Amino acid sequence: MKAIFVVCLLGLAGVTLAAPDKYTSKYDTIDLKQILSNRRLLVPYLLCILDQGKCTPEGKELRSHIQEAIETDCAKCTEAQRSGTDEVIGHLVVEEPEYWGELTAKFDPTGRYVKAHEAELTRLRKSG
Repeated sequence: MKAIFVVCLLGLAGVTLAAPDKYTSKYDTIDLKQILSNRRLLVPYLLCILDQGKCTPEGKELRSHIQEAIETDCAKCTEAQRSGTDEVIGHLVVEEPEYWGELTAKFDPTGRYVKAHEAELTRLRKSG
């Protein structure tokens, strides 16, 4: 489940596949702190992903890869994308619980992936 949002937010400028086995590393240097600390930047992407708002072309591309990233535990993510996951999920779990709930309901309605990462999510809630 951690992998869901690294793809989401590291791909804010658009996730495209560089090769069939990895997502592009083009956006690995995105300043996550800036995005996460500014709801004006964050919320439109969340709404796009949730099919509740307009999407930029980048948002559409991002949205198209989320389910795969969840189901494969981000198998196509780079190390930088994986390391950014804790920051993104920690923020969403602690600071944006309503959006976190909506995202997990949309992309993990049975709770299968959340359950697989339950210990990590509990740690993130406590450290937030």
